[in-house]
Amino acid sequence: MDELVLGIDIGTGSTKGVLATPDGTVVATAVRAHEGAMVMPRPDRAEMDAEAVWWADVVAICRELVDPARPVAAVCVSGLGPCLLLTTADGTPVRPAILYGIDGRATAEIAELDERLGADAVLRRCGTPLTTQAVGPKALWVQRHEPEAWARAERWFSAGSYAAFRLSGEYVLDHHTASQSVPLYDLHTADWAHDWYDEVMAGLPAPTLAWSGEVVGAVTAAAADETGLPVGTPVCAGTVDAWAEAYGAGVRAPGDLMLMYGSTMFFVQELRSPAPHPQLWNTRGVTPAGFSLAAGMSTSGSLTTWVRDLVGGPPFEDLVREAGAVPPGSDGLLLLPYLVGERTPIFDTRARGVLVGLTLRHRRGHLFRAAYEGIAFGIRQILELLDSPENPVERLVAVGGGTQGGLWTQVVSDVTGRPQHLPRQTIGAAYGDALMAAQGAGLVAPDADWASLDRVVEPNATHRGLYDELYAAYTSLHPATREHQHLLADLQAGPGS
Repeated sequence: MDELVLGIDIGTGSTKGVLATPDGTVVATAVRAHEGAMVMPRPDRAEMDAEAVWWADVVAICRELVDPARPVAAVCVSGLGPCLLLTTADGTPVRPAILYGIDGRATAEIAELDERLGADAVLRRCGTPLTTQAVGPKALWVQRHEPEAWARAERWFSAGSYAAFRLSGEYVLDHHTASQSVPLYDLHTADWAHDWYDEVMAGLPAPTLAWSGEVVGAVTAAAADETGLPVGTPVCAGTVDAWAEAYGAGVRAPGDLMLMYGSTMFFVQELRSPAPHPQLWNTRGVTPAGFSLAAGMSTSGSLTTWVRDLVGGPPFEDLVREAGAVPPGSDGLLLLPYLVGERTPIFDTRARGVLVGLTLRHRRGHLFRAAYEGIAFGIRQILELLDSPENPVERLVAVGGGTQGGLWTQVVSDVTGRPQHLPRQTIGAAYGDALMAAQGAGLVAPDADWASLDRVVEPNATHRGLYDELYAAYTSLHPATREHQHLLADLQAGPGS
């Protein structure tokens, strides 16, 4: 009987698990939705309860999938990130986790660190500018605004590393997540930037670094009691969800790019060597040889869910059908999808959503299609940054739940003019986690690849002229309305913000 491996991914809207054999055959899956778990106490802040959501979901997934009759050979957990979760030495959170780039609270600290360390020096050493995605400024924010929480903190985690700690008791962080924790990690030495780390983290010890598929410990007796996993089961380091998904989808070769349709839209492009870029994130990959460029939008699936709720909560299938009956261009409706600010490429936490061209003729199908098209224009804007003579985008692999409806991927291909390859297996990051668990346990070769492609979405060239015209309007709309967006964002934040 084949041994089994368990992969778990803690996402923004749900946690997913997959139980697989070493050849990639899926034995069982589980999903635990946690809609509403992300709390936004202010428009520029995004938090999550790590104990009640992250760890509780891991326990629930394990309880559903683990069968004592077929023991698990290894487990690997990925998660949303990079996040900043501060805990005591035993892993008790001292405050809710501060989430990745959609949390924009630390703008003053970003400016301070740019001044103190030098923005050019940060880009050279870390490969990535300081943005809302970075962990360091958020750590400074807690020190300044919640000193009592910082004083209690003895460890810090992202989602995947917190799960690894709760499972094994080991205080580790994978190299990829560390490389997103700007300015704490040196991209070129693959180690902590010790001088900057000590300056920014103010006495908080650094986790031990490990590669994502590396076994870092074993399931403890306490974790076994909670999860049902056998004591001693190997635990891998894990990583950020998008990189686990890219790995599972076979995005490995230079020129491969993964486009992840999720609550947010995320991009991972494989590189031959480091390529620092002032508007992109240059990171380590999940293996020692890997480097990548990445980008992320702040809303995608979360925007389509908002539209659905706004129009009364009909089934997504109905909205997709109605949007499909609307002509390209949404009958002159254009949407900027900046409802929680934006990450790449404008990095503007005070950006806000804009809907232009609205008339009494427009119905909910128009609004839903305009959301698809607005996201697609943002994708095109980012792809133009990623695609360079030095690092051309040669193959685009689309993954995530948003690829299943058909219309959204077609709109993206039509707007960008690029074909998208869709994998046969659509489970997501948890599938990549399972593969890394199999590699970590030595059940498969280190370069094993479970990915196989299902189909290709080709662009419809007849729509390109219209979309080129609308794209020009899209890219000019934020600069033209920036001051108004910022005024409204300040009003939303309230006095004294």
